[in-house]
Amino acid sequence: MSGLFITLEGPEGAGKSTNRDYLAARLREQGLDVVLTREPGGTPLAEKVRELLLAPSDEVMAADTELLLVFAARAQHLAEVIRPALARGAVVLCDRFTDATYAYQGGGRGLSVERIAALEQFVQGDLRPDLTLVFDLPVEVGLARAAARGRLDRFEQEGQAFFEAVRQAYLQRAHGAPQRYSLLDAAQPLEAVQRAIDALLPAIVGRCRG
Repeated sequence: MSGLFITLEGPEGAGKSTNRDYLAARLREQGLDVVLTREPGGTPLAEKVRELLLAPSDEVMAADTELLLVFAARAQHLAEVIRPALARGAVVLCDRFTDATYAYQGGGRGLSVERIAALEQFVQGDLRPDLTLVFDLPVEVGLARAAARGRLDRFEQEGQAFFEAVRQAYLQRAHGAPQRYSLLDAAQPLEAVQRAIDALLPAIVGRCRG
């Protein structure tokens, strides 16, 4: 049985965490070893970097600083969690990964794709997700959901134009490589989104056992 790396992506309020937990439960019903993790974060050290990235501050963080912190946390996460889990044949479900970097630091901050790609290759080598679920919804819907959760983090405090750019970056990547991405309409009721996830299960389980 081979390991499988599945990432869940999307803008604020898209329901990634809820649906990650749902997918994990469905895969465990099939007897699969499932590891749940997230980015930025996933290890004690990487979670400290997450706090730096998300905490509002009077000091404006430079876009390059943000990018380097994201990849520093990712390097630790890969070494401690993702690569060992895949090596033992587990299914890794990660709430955000490098697609988020292309969307937030690339689309949102305007950093070049080439700069991100260079760091991606440096930190990850040839490792890429086997499948990426992109939960898409209108920006205003996602921001309203995020606001309803309570205090906003540093990214959630960005304006609508930032999140429109993030959304478009995700959509561009999903449409550019349909063999790796599955685009889900996260504006639907949760039950409908999870029916769409259920439709993907046979192929996912088959890849794990193939």
